[in-house]
Amino acid sequence: MLEKELVEIDNDIGTLVRSSPAWREKEDLLVTFPGIGDTLARTLLAELPELGCLSRREIASLAGVAPFTRQSGRWKGKSMIAGGRAPVRTALYMAALSAISWNPPLKRFYQHLLAAGKPKMVALIAVARKILTIINAMLRDRKQWQLA
Repeated sequence: MLEKELVEIDNDIGTLVRSSPAWREKEDLLVTFPGIGDTLARTLLAELPELGCLSRREIASLAGVAPFTRQSGRWKGKSMIAGGRAPVRTALYMAALSAISWNPPLKRFYQHLLAAGKPKMVALIAVARKILTIINAMLRDRKQWQLA
């Protein structure tokens, strides 16, 4: 019964998104990016309406994928991600997992970070941030994904 209701809710969300010209345009641009499907596009539309309006640093901080360094005087701590919107960060993490398999430029970026000695999770969060900055620019410029 829950599976049936989930399908109905998903269809209702799809109908609502497709009925709004602004949301439809944004969703159509988002799904051109390899690794972003309908679910992630709709999550980003709902949880991060500022997408396409902020700078890359502001949007990364708002989503919670910007690294912050803890330091005071001579003491230097480690950089970490903190704050932001947890549902967006979770969705971007899943997109990053998909992208390192199916998006060749991001796969190369991830492998380059691993070769440089970065831990796997740090490299994966860097990929998630790169995805966010790319789709932010796509929506800002209203251009589809293009393999450069």
